[in-house]
Amino acid sequence: MTQAGRQGSPRNSSGRTSAGQQSARTSGAGAAGRGQRDFSKGGGDRPFKRPKPREEAFVDPDLNPDAGGRAPELADRKGGAKPAARKPAARSAAARKPGAGKVPGTPGALKPKARIGAGAAKAVGSRAFGGERFGQSLGPVRKPARKRGPRAEVPQSELHDADGTRLQKVMASAGVASRRVCEEMIAEGRVEVDGQVVTELGVRVDPKTAVIHVDGLRIQLDENMVYMVFNKPKGVVSTMEDPDGRPCISDFVRNHHGERLFHVGRLDVATEGLLLLTNDGELANRLTHPSYEVPKTYLVQVRGPFPQGVGAQLKAGIELEDGMAAVDSFKLVDSTPGHVLIEVVLHSGKNRIVRRLFDAVGFPVLRLVRVKVGPIGLGDQRQGSIRNLGKQEVGHLLASVGL
Repeated sequence: MTQAGRQGSPRNSSGRTSAGQQSARTSGAGAAGRGQRDFSKGGGDRPFKRPKPREEAFVDPDLNPDAGGRAPELADRKGGAKPAARKPAARSAAARKPGAGKVPGTPGALKPKARIGAGAAKAVGSRAFGGERFGQSLGPVRKPARKRGPRAEVPQSELHDADGTRLQKVMASAGVASRRVCEEMIAEGRVEVDGQVVTELGVRVDPKTAVIHVDGLRIQLDENMVYMVFNKPKGVVSTMEDPDGRPCISDFVRNHHGERLFHVGRLDVATEGLLLLTNDGELANRLTHPSYEVPKTYLVQVRGPFPQGVGAQLKAGIELEDGMAAVDSFKLVDSTPGHVLIEVVLHSGKNRIVRRLFDAVGFPVLRLVRVKVGPIGLGDQRQGSIRNLGKQEVGHLLASVGL
């Protein structure tokens, strides 16, 4: 054996390289140079195995709605954009607070935020006329304080009217809520019929005679009843007709086909603000009767400066020609050079009572506006306009006088 044979490759004992092997190596190098894989590297003649696809992490669509239920990388690829390089997430302001990393309940740990439970959210959503988009939302009913004596329990069978309509249907027709929610209100003991709590779903009532309350809110079942708010301008007489031809309330009321309306209380010609109009005679009588003490809120403009102690004097009472009179509350709203704006609340219905009180303390009224009667406020209603009260507002108004 020659010296070249002794120093040959271990794969060829003869030390000679065949032409086939040499051409394979040459072709493999050329293929690798053209971007193809070289099977001879690292694996000899074994075929190339593709790597297993990487498993994508599960993304909850509720927690990541922007990705549409896909991983952020896949969401970007589907839209054609390349995934952006990930940057280290910045710490939120809550994470930078002292004690953010401590276990709740340990000294120095952050206190958990109070969350609204499902029961509280359900109670808010299922209140009477909770879905009403007309009128103002006045919140829960505040009934006037009264003495409660022993209450006789009346069997619900006596409230049942076989020829009547199911209670939940009557409530749903009045706009309280859907029939299913009305059934839940009845089962929870939130509905009263003629002063008695009803918890049975099969009770039938007569809509023409039954008095129904939900959470203390009276439901007006008579569709013929009208309740409106009129923002009276200065110079308008608080009557439906005026023999002298001056502007009156009827000049602003339209599309009521000659229906008789009562104006609750009076405002003199120079006084502006809220007047309630209704054909409910019982409500109008109670709102004006002094025994129900319905509060009325006024904004009073007088010349300034206004000295201290006059407000306390008005609250203590002033002797007028027809007896003592006083305001329930007194608040200084605004003060400008030469003018002062004051808010007063009183329940007296005497003629020109606010003007006479301020005249008695030496500050004649320059401008007077009534902005609220009971729970009903004027808000941002345009002067000279009339609007219908919402059903929730009507319920609050009726409840304020015990109806």
